[in-house]
Amino acid sequence: MRLQEIKLVNFRKHSDLTFVPSDGINVLYGPNGSGKTNILEAVHYCALAKGLNKSLDRECLRFTADFFLLQSRFADERDIEITVKVSYAKTSDKKIFINSEELKKYSGLIGRIPCITFSPMELTVINGSPQERRRFIDNALSQTDKRYLDDLLQYRRVLQQRNTLLSAMDGRCGNGANLEAWTEKLSFLAGSIVSARLNFIDRLLACCSPVYEQLGLGEVPGIGYRSSVSRQVVGMKEKEIAETMMHRFREVASQELHRKLTLLGPHRDDIVFRLDGVEVKKYASQGQLRTFLIAIKLALQRLIREVTGESPLFLLDDLFSELDRNRVEKVLLLLEGSGQSIITATDKPEFDGIHCISIRQIAGAIQGEDP
Repeated sequence: MRLQEIKLVNFRKHSDLTFVPSDGINVLYGPNGSGKTNILEAVHYCALAKGLNKSLDRECLRFTADFFLLQSRFADERDIEITVKVSYAKTSDKKIFINSEELKKYSGLIGRIPCITFSPMELTVINGSPQERRRFIDNALSQTDKRYLDDLLQYRRVLQQRNTLLSAMDGRCGNGANLEAWTEKLSFLAGSIVSARLNFIDRLLACCSPVYEQLGLGEVPGIGYRSSVSRQVVGMKEKEIAETMMHRFREVASQELHRKLTLLGPHRDDIVFRLDGVEVKKYASQGQLRTFLIAIKLALQRLIREVTGESPLFLLDDLFSELDRNRVEKVLLLLEGSGQSIITATDKPEFDGIHCISIRQIAGAIQGEDP
C-alpha cells in the first residue's frame, strides 16, 4: 500500500498543506514543533479512522477552526487507487468516505489501508500496562482478520451487557438465567478471540526472530500469552478455550456477584515479551526497550505482508533519536524494498536510498514555530 498524496485542511498546525511522498523510504525533517507528526497523524486517520496516541477528534482541530478535512489517495500492490476522505466539525460527527462512498461504521475502514506506526510514546506497548499490549494485538489483528474485528466488537458489546446485569443483581438473587446466557455468549466469543491471538503470536515471533538476527542484536526474542482463564491455554483449540472459560466463570461466580464485574476473559489477558527468556518489561534497559519495539513493528510489517499480500504503510515518528548510526543503517536496510515508509526527523539525514522532504518547503512558515 502506498500513499500517493494527502491534503490537510485545518488539521492540527496546518491550515492548508499537501504532502506527496515517494514510493520508498521518505524522511520528513524539520525542527521540533513544525508539524511533522501532524502529517503522520493525518495519514493514520485515513488508514485507521483515528488519531495517534488515542487523540480525540476535537483535539486535532486547528486553533479557532470549526472543522478539519483530510483528503488522501492511496494505491495498492495492483496499482488500484483508493481515495479516503475524513471530515470532522464541532457541530457534527466525524465522517469517513472511501471512493466517495460514506461509511456507515468506522470499522469499515480497518484493513483497507494496512498501516503500522512506531513512536517513542508507544514504548508503553512493551513496558506499560496489559491494556497497552492488548490494544497493540487487537489493532494488528483487526487489520488482517475481519472475523477477529467482528468478534472483538461483539465481545465488547456482550461484556458491557454482562457487566450491566452483574451490577443490577442483588447478591445471589435473580437474573441467574439471563446471566448464564450472556456468559455463554461471552465464552464463545472469547474462544475465538484468544485462539486468534495465540496463532498471531506464533506467527509474529516467527517474523521477529530473523529481524533480531538481521539487526545483529545477539539476543533471542520471545513472545508469550498470559491468560486470565487458564495457564494451559496455549495449545488449546477454540472450543476448549470457550469450555474452560465457562467452567472458570462458575468458579468465580460469587466473586463476580460481590464485585459486580466480569473477572475473566481476553479483556484481562496480557502479552509477555522476553529476551533470552527474561521478561523485557521488568529487566530491559531503555535502549533494549526501544530496539525491541522497533523489531516488533518490523516483524509486524512482514507478518501483514505475508497474510494479506499487501505491504503495509509504515509511519515512524522520531526514529533516529537515541539510535546509533550503525543501528539506524540496519533498520533502513530492513525497510528498503519492504513498501513505503514515512519517517520524521529533526535534521536531514545523510543516508543513501532515502527521499528527504523539508517540512518548511511544504508547509512554509508556521505561526509559533521556532526560528
